[in-house]
Amino acid sequence: MKGQNRKKGRIKHNKPQRIEEYVQPKHSIKHKKKTYQNTHQPLQIHPSLFLLLLLLLLLLLLLLLLLLLLLLDKVRARLAGGHFRMINEKLYTCTGKEALDYFKEDPELFNMLHLTYPFHFFGQYHTGYQEQMSHWPEQPVNKIIKWLKGRSSSLIVADFGCGDARLAKNVKNKVFSFDLVSNNPSVPLDSSSVDVAVFCLSLMGTNYASYLREAYRVLKPSGWLLIAKVESRFDPTNGGADPDQFTKVVCEMEFTSELKDFANKMFVLLYLKKKVRFHVLRLRYIYS
Repeated sequence: MKGQNRKKGRIKHNKPQRIEEYVQPKHSIKHKKKTYQNTHQPLQIHPSLFLLLLLLLLLLLLLLLLLLLLLLDKVRARLAGGHFRMINEKLYTCTGKEALDYFKEDPELFNMLHLTYPFHFFGQYHTGYQEQMSHWPEQPVNKIIKWLKGRSSSLIVADFGCGDARLAKNVKNKVFSFDLVSNNPSVPLDSSSVDVAVFCLSLMGTNYASYLREAYRVLKPSGWLLIAKVESRFDPTNGGADPDQFTKVVCEMEFTSELKDFANKMFVLLYLKKKVRFHVLRLRYIYS
């Protein structure tokens, strides 16, 4: 029994394997040298394609240069607009002689210079003026031009403060164009020689009454006086003059008010006529 138990309790062990079986054999790895052939050829561009790319590059550079010039022109115009407002305010608060002396000190402020676009420019004042006008829905000079075209082309016009003389360029009438050219408000015109006197945004200065007297002198009896002023100058709540009071002052200088045009939000246009004096009527009656 004991022998049998021993046999039963024996643990069968597998025969030990040889150690060589646990060790994997080393495989000899032969590295084959791979030879690569340079199959890439140098890039070749057709001459016509190269010229096309060169032209496109030049066109791009030209476009960038044009954009730069336009940007500089826009910046210059904005600066001119700000300078214009400063100069304009000075012109409203000084006499005509002081304004002339101011421009004599620096002629480039006022003188008009002409060059080719995009390098063309006027003097700083006129450049700023045009920059401001470009934002207006309607310009008073165009309205005056339309008014004149609705009347006889034989009417003689005096444009006081003509700027770039746009009025003279757009009507068939004979137009005398004047700007800031002398120490006094007199102009080289005979008395009672013109039919229409125009102050288009140009009646300014502390001695503006002297300009109105000169307009009265050169106007024929019943001649027209047209005054266009910025709307803000006729705004009493903003430091401007009362339009009715202003018209009354002008009428005291032997004018009659015919029409006040407040239709435009940017400017006011006044239509007045030179009064016919009684002694003139009497002479006409005597010699008729």
